[in-house]
Amino acid sequence: MIAPGKDRYARMPYRRTGRSGLKLPAISLGLWQNFGGERPIETQRAIIRRAFDLGITHFDLANNYGPPYGSAEESFGRILRSDLPGHRDELVISTKAGYDMWPGPYGIWGSRKYLLASLDQSLKRMGLEYVDIFYSHRFDPETPLEETLGALDTAVRQGKALYAGISSYSARRTKDAAAILRQLGTPLLIHQPSYSMLNRWIEPDLLKVLGDEGVGCIVFSPLAQGLLTNRYIGGVPAGSRASHPGSFSSDLLTEQTLAKVRGLHQIASRRGQTLAQMALAWTLRDSRVTSTLIGASSVVQLEQNVGALEKLQFSAEELKDIDRYATESGINLWAASSAG
Repeated sequence: MIAPGKDRYARMPYRRTGRSGLKLPAISLGLWQNFGGERPIETQRAIIRRAFDLGITHFDLANNYGPPYGSAEESFGRILRSDLPGHRDELVISTKAGYDMWPGPYGIWGSRKYLLASLDQSLKRMGLEYVDIFYSHRFDPETPLEETLGALDTAVRQGKALYAGISSYSARRTKDAAAILRQLGTPLLIHQPSYSMLNRWIEPDLLKVLGDEGVGCIVFSPLAQGLLTNRYIGGVPAGSRASHPGSFSSDLLTEQTLAKVRGLHQIASRRGQTLAQMALAWTLRDSRVTSTLIGASSVVQLEQNVGALEKLQFSAEELKDIDRYATESGINLWAASSAG
């Protein structure tokens, strides 16, 4: 075990989550792609230890993160016990349920049976008594919203979660969810939508709802699954996420989209940032956004992304220039969920 840096809280700005008492780091670490059973545990340990050193106190998971499903939670629980014992109360740990997890009709979507069983399994995998935030991972069009949110309320009342959250809900469904949870006595803490310079769907309506309701916002995929990095400036390189089947297809990388990426890269260079750093800073320009959620495959990548915090301010002229290129690009893989 290596002791975390004593100056870790001086390195990171923390933002209040809506009108709650909970603050989150401006940058949080998501364990979606790089923390499953197929990745070396020593690499995962190094990333998580360094993240905590840098003031990242929030680690975001879901039941099916891996691969294989569940392995990210298992790895995180192992690392928590080996590398961060005694620091549980300094951490915000979240998990979610909503996508497919086990066979049959009770291992997917938003029923009470699935959500509460999934949370019990997640706690067992991580070796925890509770998570800080438990999310409905997506809106279920065939289950009454009252049932889905009632399960979140039950999880909080049972002491298995401290707060309730939702992910990829539309503005209308978010407003409904906030009203239902308010009536149940468990306020909606936070919404986790996809958001980036090439996927701006939350701006017309959702951010206003969150601001009006006093709900926090933590955005995921702020780098558009790696598109908003220097990696794709010259096209699709071999070995990149878009070069093989998976969550991000090369079909989404049209010449029009790549031209936007190159234009944004030029603006970032003038600001003295990498494109990724500018993209992360840009998501934090709105005070209604509590945190931006990054992934990391190495300590170097983690450190580079956290470097976005060194230059968070944008001039009006810079924002105007960015808006020339930062337009919808058809890359929102979660659009169907947030359209309900």
